[in-house]
Amino acid sequence: MAANQNPNRKSESIRRANRIIQTRSFVLMILMGVVMFVLLFFRLFDLQITRHEELQSKAVNQQTRRTVVTASRGTIYDTAGNILAISSSAETIILSPLEIDKALNDTENPVTWTKDSLAAGLAEILGKDAASIRKRMDNVKSQYELIQLRADEEVAARVRAYVEENKISGVHLVADTKRYYPYGSLAAQVIGFVGDDNTGLYGLEAYYEEELEGQSGLVISAKDQAENDMLYTYEQYFAAKNGSDLTLTLDTTIQYYLEKGLEAMTDKFSAANGASGIVMNAKTGGIMAMASYPNYDLNDFLTVSDQTLQERIERGESTLADMQLLQWRNKALNDTYEPGSTFKILTLSAALEEGVVDKTTTVNCGGSVNISGYTIHCSNKNGHGLQTLVQSVGNSCNPAFINYGLRIGNEKFYEYMRSFGLMSTTGIDLGGEAVGVFAADSSFTQLDLACYAFGQNFTVTPLTLISAQAACVNGGYLHTPYLVERITDSDGNVTYRHDSTPVRQVISEQTSATVRECLEYVVASGTGKNGQVAGYRIGGKTGTADKGQTGDVVVSFLCFAPADDPQVIMLITMDTPSRATGTYVSGGNMVAPTASTVMAEILPYLGIEPSYSAEELLGMDTTVPNVIGSTVEQAKEKLKERALSYKIVGDGDTITDQTPAGGAIIPGKSTVILYASAAKPTDKCVVPHLLGKTPSEANTAATAAGLLIRFSGTTGSESSAIRVLSQSIDEGTEVDAGTVITVQLGDTSVTD
Repeated sequence: MAANQNPNRKSESIRRANRIIQTRSFVLMILMGVVMFVLLFFRLFDLQITRHEELQSKAVNQQTRRTVVTASRGTIYDTAGNILAISSSAETIILSPLEIDKALNDTENPVTWTKDSLAAGLAEILGKDAASIRKRMDNVKSQYELIQLRADEEVAARVRAYVEENKISGVHLVADTKRYYPYGSLAAQVIGFVGDDNTGLYGLEAYYEEELEGQSGLVISAKDQAENDMLYTYEQYFAAKNGSDLTLTLDTTIQYYLEKGLEAMTDKFSAANGASGIVMNAKTGGIMAMASYPNYDLNDFLTVSDQTLQERIERGESTLADMQLLQWRNKALNDTYEPGSTFKILTLSAALEEGVVDKTTTVNCGGSVNISGYTIHCSNKNGHGLQTLVQSVGNSCNPAFINYGLRIGNEKFYEYMRSFGLMSTTGIDLGGEAVGVFAADSSFTQLDLACYAFGQNFTVTPLTLISAQAACVNGGYLHTPYLVERITDSDGNVTYRHDSTPVRQVISEQTSATVRECLEYVVASGTGKNGQVAGYRIGGKTGTADKGQTGDVVVSFLCFAPADDPQVIMLITMDTPSRATGTYVSGGNMVAPTASTVMAEILPYLGIEPSYSAEELLGMDTTVPNVIGSTVEQAKEKLKERALSYKIVGDGDTITDQTPAGGAIIPGKSTVILYASAAKPTDKCVVPHLLGKTPSEANTAATAAGLLIRFSGTTGSESSAIRVLSQSIDEGTEVDAGTVITVQLGDTSVTD
């Protein structure tokens, strides 16, 4: 049967099978082609679309070298143009271990240095550990190992000379800028500082980062496969734009006076939690000085410089980080406190504005008052008796001010606290401003009102309080306190200027005038008499506030001048002074004398003219006439013309020597020693102990020692409790005969 099979049919079957195989192969090829196309499509899509930027960036990095041109950070000036913060040229030093390794392995161009010698050489110049630098060189695939950030130009020059002298490869110096603070610790908490990347971290440096930072430039240059730079024609340069400059309302001289006073006060009274101070333009809100103690050096901000804080770290009570944060804090706006009696200025203003009291108002103080079952005492436990409005302010009488607060009423009193800006931030151009703690208006009780009226049971920042106090004495206008007067761009154009338009008027001009009159009485005859400054009318208010139930207090003093037309207002606070100093703990005894010293320096500096009484004029400084060679009678006449006393040593007819020498400036009414043919002693004089003495006793002791006395402070008081609070030269110091010692007088009977 097989033999009879048709051969044609067999061939047809074979052909059909071949066609099927061909068809299947074709279809399979098509399918495989489609699959491959799809795979290639998605691969190309991934490379060209999805990873385009990534691969493009890699290509650019492989083919180009980028060098950042750092913009110079803007300069910060004080109001007189003194530089507070400035960026100067510096150079960042980097290593390229890849280049170093290539140079060492280049047999055609052998080098004379090794990795060890290079590390040692750099370490010696930079003051770093050689082993640490040597270890960085082992990362031979790296082209960037940071060795020194922003080296000074002098150090950078030494590195450059070392590299050139030894023909070293792989060490690069990149142009950069470094921030310097010429005044060191002055206004540290206000100015703030920058981090390693030149970004502001604290203070004005952080608040005005956008204005100060500028815009960095860029140099892009082509490189070949061997990492060598190609022709400069392939280079592109994008210029840096320097940051804008800030001109502040701050005055370095006033800032120095304030900081010096705070440091002396805090050290004298061993204040556990430091102190703060603000000097402000009473008419505009411009901050002339703002200080917080303890302080630190802006050029070395990581170092804790205060001895008390260092001791806390050494005893294990606090960490270094905690103490760094503490020294960086600006107590004037970061911290809140119970203001105590300095707040009575606001209560007085509100009561006068509402018409519930006037200068004819009288109130009786029996030493305490009972409110809602609680007894609140006056500083005078026996009571002040019947007193006028002005007298009650001068006495800082708590029962009287509780009376005034109750007359105002809960709702109105709360409205005034809002209107004076106490319940919100002031809006100052500085970060970290805190907000005080108050009872809610819905739960504001009569007891709350009584305590608030004399400044207790709520908290404010010193900045918020002085802004409100300024409104009480400047005619009633609340201003936003500020630090930056203007901003100037790198081309010298003024891009911003502060607008000193008041936020609102809280009280009338008439009310403000009465408040000023009352506060001038406080300094002339009341609890603030230790804040007196000879030749100036000063208004002020003392404060002593309890800190909960601990027995600790915050003492403070607010003052302004001239009292009839305030130009300057100042608030100083001291937190937790020691009770073991021998000084009665109060704002009037501890802070007012410091305020007097600071104001006595600030007011003449600002050109505010003094006005002396006839008695004060006699005690003014005068120049000693040169009477050597004159007859005794002629010398006497010349000294009388200057209102100076004299003491004659010897029995000759002619003056052969004198103490002090002619031309010396001494206090009026001082005694000049004249030597009539007698030898002038050459021995040094020893400064006597003057602290605690009456003015008469101090003068006698100084004269007996051959020295002169200049009195400052409470010179306009007839109180029998006037004593020397401080002396400019320490007891036991040896000085020349006729040296003038300045002593600060204060009334030690003051209580608050």
